[in-house]
Amino acid sequence: MVSGPEVVTCGETMLLLLAEPGVPLEQAVHFRRSVAGAESNVATGLARLGHRVRWVGRVGEDPAGQAVLRELRADGVDVTFAGVDEQAPTGLLLRDSHPHRAIDVQYYRAGSAGSRLAPEHIPGEALTGVRLLHLSGITPMLSPTAAAATDRLVELARAAGAEISFDPNVRRKLGGAAQWAQTAGRLLREADLVLAGEDELELLTARSADDAAAELLDGRAHTVVIKRADRSATALTAGGRWDQPPYPVPVADPVGAGDAFAAGYLSGRLRELPEPRALAEAACVAALVVQTATDTDGLPSAAGRDRALAAFTGGADSVHR
Repeated sequence: MVSGPEVVTCGETMLLLLAEPGVPLEQAVHFRRSVAGAESNVATGLARLGHRVRWVGRVGEDPAGQAVLRELRADGVDVTFAGVDEQAPTGLLLRDSHPHRAIDVQYYRAGSAGSRLAPEHIPGEALTGVRLLHLSGITPMLSPTAAAATDRLVELARAAGAEISFDPNVRRKLGGAAQWAQTAGRLLREADLVLAGEDELELLTARSADDAAAELLDGRAHTVVIKRADRSATALTAGGRWDQPPYPVPVADPVGAGDAFAAGYLSGRLRELPEPRALAEAACVAALVVQTATDTDGLPSAAGRDRALAAFTGGADSVHR
């Protein structure tokens, strides 16, 4: 009999309106509707890779909220503990899509249902039996109540004996450097597994990324994965260091690469793969996502990941016949 989820994620998921490719946001007329949220992107990625995943969060009692829940359910994500707020709207995200120039991202999330997440919305049974809680720095930056809800999740994860993975996912529009360092920096030190950009580690700790990783490994963390500016990644543990180059692919849209990398890497860790293989799978999933427009279009199944990885590493025909 299938048990409960292996993984719980929690955060705000918004309705995404994505402008037609190559057209600046202020000139765009045609938009594609999708959903997006750092934590739900990871949940969707893990679910497609065959893991049992639960997303916890709040949406409004509106068509956007219905769309969010419907799409997560369609991907097999458990939304049993997702709440519907009758007084606040689902957040909205507008952005354009360019492979070779800066992308304009506009958030309409002030006062949203997701920002009104509070500790009382996180029942104790939401984390019963889970192996992993995945968090980002975005959620506690949304509001004081959302920060308190994040603290409750950490407490419940510790009580359940679950590991905590953390990706800062710094969004400068949510606050300044000092606020990020205070809010997300605290969670950084609560995590057992850290997935962070080198610039994020420097922002949150005021140290170089490698020095910050060493400090975290001296604390609670057993693994720190640094995502480099050149799109390579380095995994550090007490037992060693492993480097992973990016797979060369044409980039249609870079947004969502970090969440895809997290889903691929966490899947490998949940399956107890060796570090080099987990990193390779993470890079593979990220490479598939950046070739598509939305945050989730390119997220593969386990079979799709394995076919792509074999092609990337030269072990198979790139055409699946």
